[in-house]
Amino acid sequence: MSAAPSDAPSRLADIRHAIARAEADALRPPGSVTLVAVSKTFGPEAIEPVLAAGQRVFGENRVQEAQGKWPGLRESHPDVELHLIGPLQSNKAKEAVALFDAIHTVDRPSIAQALAKEIARQRRAPLLFVQVNTGEEAQKAGVAPQEADAFIAACRDEHGLDIRGLMCIPPADQSPGPHFALLAKIAARNGLALLSMGMSGDFETAIELGATHVRVGSAIFGTR
Repeated sequence: MSAAPSDAPSRLADIRHAIARAEADALRPPGSVTLVAVSKTFGPEAIEPVLAAGQRVFGENRVQEAQGKWPGLRESHPDVELHLIGPLQSNKAKEAVALFDAIHTVDRPSIAQALAKEIARQRRAPLLFVQVNTGEEAQKAGVAPQEADAFIAACRDEHGLDIRGLMCIPPADQSPGPHFALLAKIAARNGLALLSMGMSGDFETAIELGATHVRVGSAIFGTR
């Protein structure tokens, strides 16, 4: 059974405290980690209490779903920052650039090309992350680790994209630490400052290993 939306603000407070503890334990400055509250599949009635509690950065998996609920919510909360954390199709690049402030899932040349075109056309530049498939899982999106350097270079040099960070989703059946460490290593050698890694079950480990953005959904909103 999913938890009541009214419980979400207290769970949000717990997550914020846990992030602050993890920052302190890792000797990182307070506020150096951005909490992305993952609101995919939840409607405005579940999101509004979290907005009322002061959360302003949210993550969505699908362009179409986000289009259906966020324009209305943004009317009353214009300072919301919206992150696309799910797979992006090339034919949705126009809508994605118009709606999202960050896109975490740049993972193939066709997406890079489509985003470059829309960023130039709309003169709007979301924060861009390359998704790395650190576990090299066939069913999962992302660039293979050994191909990441070349892809990041192509995004920059061929498409003129300002790639700012990397994102990963470790395999569910493996310890996440080595995957987070690998992502941090790839980012460092490519001069990338941002790391989107860590979810409800492992964000403390991610913070210890350098995460700048953690994507937390069920620990705030309850089970879907």
